[in-house]
Amino acid sequence: MKNISFITDKATKTRYAQINLKKVAKYTDEELEDLLDVIVAEARKDDEKITIDELEKQLKKAKKL
Repeated sequence: MKNISFITDKATKTRYAQINLKKVAKYTDEELEDLLDVIVAEARKDDEKITIDELEKQLKKAKKL
């Protein structure tokens, strides 16, 4: 991604996103929101995937649903 660098730890797990603020200052609020969504998606791309049914079970077990 242009104007963004991802910094990883020794296990190559993304830990930080470094953003060039001079370059992104011209973006609108909506564009910055989209940018943050992309950063979160990039950071989570290797996370374990679960089904919606499994998510519901986990949330019910934790009494959050």
